[in-house]
Amino acid sequence: MAAGLNTKGKLQITELDFDSIKNNLKTYLKGQSQFTDYDFEGSGMNILLDTLAYNTHYNAFLANMLANEMFLDTAQKRNSVTSHAKALGYTPTSKTAPIAYVKVQVNDANTTSITMPEGYAFTSTINGVTYQFVNIADRTIQPDTGLYVFGPDTGIPVYEGTWTTTRFTVDLADADQRFIIPNDDVDISTLQVQVQNSVSDSTTNTYTKSDSLVDITETTKAYFIQENVNEQWEVYFGDDVVGKALDDGNIVILKYVVTNGNEANGASSFNASGSISGFTDITTTTMNVASGGAEAENLDSIRANAPFSYAAQNRTVTAKDYAVMVPKLYPNVESISVWGGEYEDPAVYGKVYISIRPKAGNTLTQSTKESIVSLLEEYNVASVTPVIIDPETIKIIPKISFKFNNTVTTKSKEDLAALITSAVTTYSDDNLEKHEAIFRYSPFVRLIDDVDSSILSNITSIKASKTFLPSLNTEMKYTISFNNGLYHPHDGHQEKSAGSTEPAGVLSSSGFKYTGDTNTYYYEDDGYGIIKAYYISGTAKVYKTSGPVGTVDYTTGKIILNAENIASVENYDGSTQTRIRITIKPNSNDIVPVRNQVLEIDLYNMSVVGTADSIASGSSDAGSSYSTTSSYS
Repeated sequence: MAAGLNTKGKLQITELDFDSIKNNLKTYLKGQSQFTDYDFEGSGMNILLDTLAYNTHYNAFLANMLANEMFLDTAQKRNSVTSHAKALGYTPTSKTAPIAYVKVQVNDANTTSITMPEGYAFTSTINGVTYQFVNIADRTIQPDTGLYVFGPDTGIPVYEGTWTTTRFTVDLADADQRFIIPNDDVDISTLQVQVQNSVSDSTTNTYTKSDSLVDITETTKAYFIQENVNEQWEVYFGDDVVGKALDDGNIVILKYVVTNGNEANGASSFNASGSISGFTDITTTTMNVASGGAEAENLDSIRANAPFSYAAQNRTVTAKDYAVMVPKLYPNVESISVWGGEYEDPAVYGKVYISIRPKAGNTLTQSTKESIVSLLEEYNVASVTPVIIDPETIKIIPKISFKFNNTVTTKSKEDLAALITSAVTTYSDDNLEKHEAIFRYSPFVRLIDDVDSSILSNITSIKASKTFLPSLNTEMKYTISFNNGLYHPHDGHQEKSAGSTEPAGVLSSSGFKYTGDTNTYYYEDDGYGIIKAYYISGTAKVYKTSGPVGTVDYTTGKIILNAENIASVENYDGSTQTRIRITIKPNSNDIVPVRNQVLEIDLYNMSVVGTADSIASGSSDAGSSYSTTSSYS
């Protein structure tokens, strides 16, 4: 439809950019009898039209932004997103301090008891930067068999950051009084709230955090917390109907850790910073390295989690409920996968399985898993038992061969290969390395072509690998599940010809030794679903005399190794290894992670090779010497 005024004087209002608005105004005025032959371009009217168009454009933009901020899905400002989330009963997670567990022994103590006060600090250094870890509760111990040890079994938790106290005196005459924590980097999970009766009465009551109104009466000493419009954390209290209200003159005491977030993850060595009850000979032993540090929840995460949190209603019944609840209880979640035991192989009823990939590191410590399971007890259905398992990584190994036009670029094939490697690295970081992230072949090869305008095409073949940890010198059965089919066009299919010392089928492995045998063995399949083990003697393969060692299901990707007694594992990828790697050729170039599986690109074993395209560069041989790369290598 043409913009502007028709002969009846109607103004077109659907176009809101500046030029269209101005043209519509011109057309409108030209349609009026008073301005029929007026020169709008060469007069002062042009300036007035600019002003009107600018004003209309600004108002339209403002209205659009205001409309966006009214909805959770489209809001861009953090305070708008958190406000919508609050209406759904969802509180975003704050910055989270890394937690380490340390055993602390005071060697020169000789009293009936000693106390480690809250705020007592330890120091640890990572990459030349010193971080402080603090104890957040008073701990008193007596000697046990003459030893003074804090956390003798599992250690005590210490949090990275500074232990901080903020006090407010309640003034009911001040209608605008707010209890706002004056630090942006607070870890809300460490917050302790106490209320002292008055300056003259030191009686103190501890208030507990409440996430719902269930079981809260007018006498419940509870506090609530929210992220306010200024992106600060605000504590508020009840009104003597829902939760006990504060009295005039009460002193609100807030204690919390101000943290650096994920910077101190991995801290493993800790030193006491001072004396404990006057004793200075202190030994610290790290039971669990620091982990769990994370940045504040981002807007995308809030938008995704808030509706599910509302649907969960503070109980865990469905898998989605667990997927929402766990990040609320343990914010250091990069990705999570939850499934019922009925989807296990074989099925296990009455359990729900949770796989967590943390923001720092690849797996959770056992103590962290136990802590999460304990926190979930309040929300679980009685007949369901949560089980936390580690993610399993499947590494995708691309073999990339690209053609480029060397007449349109000054970059060498090595330069282009480096750019492709960088793009693939970013792709793995952004699109994989989390649960339920599928490797899609078509966008991947398109990404390679788009790296540089000189790249004409690429042939990329895909393999995948997975590792397993053998129990050395113990006869064991091992099951390795890729959950993706293996390439098997027909029975007896062999990737290599007879007489080759390379693996024959579509399955291969890294090296290992059997107990009582000094030869280095490898696995391969025979094309009929049988796995054999062999070693290389000269230029020939020598197969294990006891026969096949396992089976492979080409359809499901399940590999079973029967009664293997492995003595040692050979190194690979230039480093010491404890796991055996199984490499397969998948049936599809699209690879799907199932349950606790996570995909990532194997950058170490990926190959990128470039060749100048002879036809594009002006060769006169009519393509007679043009070479191509096999799509099936």
